[in-house]
Amino acid sequence: MLLWKRLLLLSIIGCLAAHAQDVLFQGPRWRTEPSDLILPNNSPDQEATITCEAEGKPSPQYRWSLNGTLIDLGSDYRRHMSGGNLIINSLDRDQDTGIYQCTAFNTWGIILSCRATLQFAYLDNFKTQTARSAVNVREGQGVVLLCGPPMHSGELTFAWIFNEYPYFVQQDSRRFISQETGSLYIAKVEPSDVGNYTCVVNNSITKGKVLSSPTPLVLRNDGAMGEYEPKIEVNFPDTVPAAKGSTVKLECFALGNPVPEISWRRTSGVPFPSKVKMKNSNAVLEIPHFQQEDTGTYECVAENSRGKNAARGRIAFQAKPHWLQTMIDGALSIEENLLWECKANGKPKPSYSWLRNGDNLMAEGRVQIENGALSIAALNLSDAGMYQCVAENKHGIIYSSAELMVLASPPSFSKNPLKPLLKARSGSEVVLECKPQASPQAISLWKKSNEIVITLLANGTLKIVNATRRDAGSYTCIAKNQFGTASTTGRLLITEPTRITQRPANMEIIVGESIVLPCQIASDPALDVSFSWEFNGQLIDFHGDADHFDRVGGSISGDLMIRNIQLNHGGKYVCVIDTDVESLSASAHFANCLIESGPPGCPDTVAVEEITDSTAQLSWSPGRDNGSPITGYIIQARTPFTVGWQAVDTVPEVINGNTLTATVVGLNAWVEYEFRVVARNSVGMGEPSPASAKTRTEDTMPDTAPTDVGGGGGTKSELVITWEPVPEELQNGEGFGYIIAFRPLGAITWTRVVISTPGVARYIFRNDTIPPFSPFDVKVGAYNNRGEGPFSSIATVFSAEEVPIEAPKRVWGRSVSAATIEVIWEALPVTPERVLGYEVVYWEDDTKPDTVGKVRTSGNYSVVNVTGLSANTQYYLAVCAFNTAGTGPQSAHINATTKKPAPGQPPLNVEWTMIGSLLTLHWGPVIAMETEAEVIGYLVLLRRHRYNDVNSIITNKTRMELTLSPNDNYLIQIKALSEGGEGVGSEPIHIHKLSTFATSSLSPLLSLAHLLNTSW
Repeated sequence: MLLWKRLLLLSIIGCLAAHAQDVLFQGPRWRTEPSDLILPNNSPDQEATITCEAEGKPSPQYRWSLNGTLIDLGSDYRRHMSGGNLIINSLDRDQDTGIYQCTAFNTWGIILSCRATLQFAYLDNFKTQTARSAVNVREGQGVVLLCGPPMHSGELTFAWIFNEYPYFVQQDSRRFISQETGSLYIAKVEPSDVGNYTCVVNNSITKGKVLSSPTPLVLRNDGAMGEYEPKIEVNFPDTVPAAKGSTVKLECFALGNPVPEISWRRTSGVPFPSKVKMKNSNAVLEIPHFQQEDTGTYECVAENSRGKNAARGRIAFQAKPHWLQTMIDGALSIEENLLWECKANGKPKPSYSWLRNGDNLMAEGRVQIENGALSIAALNLSDAGMYQCVAENKHGIIYSSAELMVLASPPSFSKNPLKPLLKARSGSEVVLECKPQASPQAISLWKKSNEIVITLLANGTLKIVNATRRDAGSYTCIAKNQFGTASTTGRLLITEPTRITQRPANMEIIVGESIVLPCQIASDPALDVSFSWEFNGQLIDFHGDADHFDRVGGSISGDLMIRNIQLNHGGKYVCVIDTDVESLSASAHFANCLIESGPPGCPDTVAVEEITDSTAQLSWSPGRDNGSPITGYIIQARTPFTVGWQAVDTVPEVINGNTLTATVVGLNAWVEYEFRVVARNSVGMGEPSPASAKTRTEDTMPDTAPTDVGGGGGTKSELVITWEPVPEELQNGEGFGYIIAFRPLGAITWTRVVISTPGVARYIFRNDTIPPFSPFDVKVGAYNNRGEGPFSSIATVFSAEEVPIEAPKRVWGRSVSAATIEVIWEALPVTPERVLGYEVVYWEDDTKPDTVGKVRTSGNYSVVNVTGLSANTQYYLAVCAFNTAGTGPQSAHINATTKKPAPGQPPLNVEWTMIGSLLTLHWGPVIAMETEAEVIGYLVLLRRHRYNDVNSIITNKTRMELTLSPNDNYLIQIKALSEGGEGVGSEPIHIHKLSTFATSSLSPLLSLAHLLNTSW
């Protein structure tokens, strides 16, 4: 961009934004930078994508370099960009391997990304596949079998096959496979070791695998070798460089007879931290997440009864650079000085360099560079752009970017004008600030009513000491630089001081009373006044505590009303008066005059001092006793698995009021707990303390076995095992799962299966040799990363049985009502397959037998009622036997038609009379419709209230006489009877106690009038 264009653009920005804090930085900055890639050689997709994305306005453009040379994407048919990402097709190991760097640029500047390497992983075959020479050893002698891995790139892992696949050499204290060299070490050869050994090399990236030729191990026949002291064959270098955060593995293994034992120590005597792990019978020392404090000399000691030997090496801390301090975007005025500093840490100590718009910045003239500091004197517009600080050591290089904008603008008060009206108290100090936004900084002067005011501070601020009414008036600040002039004006008003005319007084108050604390003032009418209250240094929330606190009074009164005063309301109250020009306060103390003591306040600072897998040691500080000594404490706990807070067991069991520590016992392992403490005194329980920080108990092996172990069922050749899963709060650690053990009843050896899913509650073992309905001993245990827990008690579970193979015979059905069909069949004789019961299936349409209902009966019952059917409908029915394996074949189906529905018309014109205890009922006959079943009688239902029982009386007449007890209430209802069932009932008749009418001489009609039914 031409200099005059940049000047114009920056001047416009200066006029609009006008100051550094308002500048919008729009140069490119990274969202995603390239990262290292290692790809399998000759991968099927044959494509690699190296990511690169930046943001800015306008949107950045990109270019890429390989090994420092710009990639010409216009003439490269294999490489192209998508956004900023570089995509490489038809990968070629020779042409594409190297260091890539992305460059992002827009009109504001250029930045470089971090560097990324592209590598190809491969694994060649062993050079020769001819048999390797035999290794002859004596019994008791140590031996090393060399692997000699082929050419490769990418991380390798090694294993050895003994004689034939899949019999792999198992590592123990006598045998070790080095993952550094791939060689197999046998500390002491035994006759069982004789055989052929094949080295297996795996590439972790390509997942490729190659096998060496077999190496025969032959036992010499000239006798066993005697005992000898350890000879260390696998050790580590004198100096081992280790990067920060990496996992360091040291190998150490010795030959010897007897087999040596390996141990490790730090020569400084500092014990190993808990993160350090010993693996493969101590042959491997692993230090995860390596840090500076892990450096030092490590010693491996191999020892047996014949002596010992040791190897030492020093682990040196190495770290690629990482930033401690970076620069931030800056907007400075023209002619100002720039100072940026960046600091990085690393091992070895990093060196620094600086870039401007992607080019190296050299120290000369106005530009000075010293280590990580960059200074540029007397900035001009050409200094604007994107800057990068680069820190580098042999382990890596990092970039930090920032944008520099050089501003040139005339003064402007658009952001900081004077207030149109400024108020100040008579006698106070008045400060009028003149803060124009300008680049470079403007020169300021003040005028009062067109007269120049000379008393200025260095920053252009006007200060008036001991202001009087003569100082009131209109004030104007005028600012000027080489790009222009601007001004701002405001009026100053001098007011009289505010006075407190009535202030709150100290007092003693009885609990439960209400008071008003006065706070009244006299003030200048030109001022806006507001009142607030503080209690013990905290602002009172009148909305949150409206039950106790309220403001009363008018504009010149801020009185505070306190209702229903409690113990915790005693203390210091401060009335705060704020006006436009000053702030005043008045305070008062009052104490509670106690009628009786209160429960204690909540304890504080509950801390978990120490925690194990089942205990937690707590400490806390006491709260206020509120007039009655604290007599004891209760500890409560909460976990994600509990409903609310629960009291917990402690040691001591009873915590007295003088004790401020206790141990919580009976906790579950690997569960996150919160604790709180509640104090009590003679008055009662106080409020609970705030919860402690969430703390997880340590893990341990499971101590709870799964329950309700059972099972059975399934299909042929299956053993189904079920159990109740162990709740998460009882799993005691990560890596939880189940161990299912089973064996045929009477057998000795258990078959074990491991399931690593904690929520599973069912396992199916399938094997064609399992006989049907055969008993098995079954037990289920639990495990986690810390080990195995207990097993459940042994349960007997039967394997799946076979379904019945015969169908029931002589099936017969008859319609019982409009909704019920009775089905009868002949039970099956005793068969090899169990019969647990019978299933009746039924359907309406013989063309769609899949739309069925089902009814089951257990045991050897051979009759069942199918209910809930539709009236006057033909149904098809069939019967089959069932057991846990399923249902057997169905019988030949039969059909039956339900009866017509019962009449839908209730008995009408019901009349009754009562003479003494004799009730006479009359009703009109029910006439069935053509689609309804014929009426064959009537059902009279009599409910006696005292005994709450119902008597049913059937008659074929429309009249009935009943003798009722005079001392009870009755409810009577009448229904028509038909082959389709009971019809709709009449309206209920309510009869009250008859004792009051027993000697009545009323006529039946009068009796009916007096005995009108009412609900009860």
